[in-house]
Amino acid sequence: MAKTLTEAQITTAKARSRLDLGVHWRRLDAEAHLGYRKGNQSGVWFVRWRNHYDGANYKQASLGIANDVNDKPAEGTLTFEQAAKLARESVTRARTEAAAQAAGPAPTVRTAVEAYIKKRDARDSRRVGREIRSDAGHRLRRYVLGQDERGHQDAIEAAPLAAVALHALKEDDLMTWREGLPEELKATTKQRLINDLKAALNGAWPRLSEDQKRLNPTFLAIVRGGFKAERMDDDDEASVARDNQILTNGQIGALLLAAREIDIEQEFEGDLYRIVVCLAATGARYAQVRRMRVGDAQRTERRLMVPGSYKGRGGNGGSVPVPVGADVLEVLLPAITGRPNEATLFERWAYEQEPDNIIAWKKSERGPWKKAEIHRPWQLIRDRAGMPEVIPYAFRHSSIVRGLRKGLPIQHVAKLHNTSVKMIEAHYAKYIATALEDLARAAVVPLVPKAGMCCRSRGGHDGRAQEA
Repeated sequence: MAKTLTEAQITTAKARSRLDLGVHWRRLDAEAHLGYRKGNQSGVWFVRWRNHYDGANYKQASLGIANDVNDKPAEGTLTFEQAAKLARESVTRARTEAAAQAAGPAPTVRTAVEAYIKKRDARDSRRVGREIRSDAGHRLRRYVLGQDERGHQDAIEAAPLAAVALHALKEDDLMTWREGLPEELKATTKQRLINDLKAALNGAWPRLSEDQKRLNPTFLAIVRGGFKAERMDDDDEASVARDNQILTNGQIGALLLAAREIDIEQEFEGDLYRIVVCLAATGARYAQVRRMRVGDAQRTERRLMVPGSYKGRGGNGGSVPVPVGADVLEVLLPAITGRPNEATLFERWAYEQEPDNIIAWKKSERGPWKKAEIHRPWQLIRDRAGMPEVIPYAFRHSSIVRGLRKGLPIQHVAKLHNTSVKMIEAHYAKYIATALEDLARAAVVPLVPKAGMCCRSRGGHDGRAQEA
């Protein structure tokens, strides 16, 4: 039969001074007690608890030295209130760990990230028709999981965050990891990395057992709170970057002229020039343009049907009709004529080495542009045009701003560019304000009367305005 706990008066230093030497208890809950052991010199605090996962015996843990002088916080000692708080935290942590072990192997940030990488690799491989490693996998291995030495790359240690169990995850863990990212990391790269990790953690929640979910019911709120501030901080940096990438019509023309010259010199046979023209004409992402089909170029309607982006939750289905000029359709004509509608619109030649000459290359077959293939020729294009800092995404920024300056509704600009009104308002606010000012200026009419006008010509004797 269980013994009845006799509670002692240990809540104040004065009460503890009257106690005999030995151990005295105070109840925290039905199976957890705060202990005070009085000695000849001083007293100490400790805690004991029991749970149903690892037997019926009590477990104990030391807390610290008691402040037996007064009931005020002092360095190196604990008051009753401090000891009780520390004891409850210790018991909760120990019971959570015991429950996690009883529910099976405790899932960690590492297991969540590894599952997410596997899913992303499989998705990207399906899209291109071959086994590849996703960009998300590269980022997460480098900044979360760590990686072994590879070629000329040194080994990278895993972040401490990777070892944290999901049931024990706190906002401080996420914020510490975030603050430890390299300062030279670009704001956009940092945000993609954060989005990947957030998606990995959110994706782990449905896979947890009910017991594991009960261990940390605020898990999703912790993930949301741990990354919230970073998104706000990065918005300003991303906006500044865009300011340097808004191109005039003359600059766009210079880039297209350079693209045509590089196309001829590098023997692209028009493939490079056509895809760059499409980027400039539509403001679409490179990932969207390279997925276009021949049937997406609709000459009669003078428009291009741009596929939805894979960005966002679940992706964006369907295509967006983007009006283009006859000059753009004329450039695309060689890629359209005589080809089936389901064929990839933008293709290029792949090369392979000559069998008997390792420094000679020959054309092997035509196929769609790959994910990063535009980077090398683009460097040649921007250098030829005298704009070494411009990026392909500048066509997109410029197209959005051009639409705003022409007075198109923000909703329509967002629709044409397969994005959201919220994103447009967040990153292009200054151009929205300028465009609205221009529209308002067009509505300005002369109000101040000219010299010599009499009151009778402006209104009646009773002060009411006369109709014209």
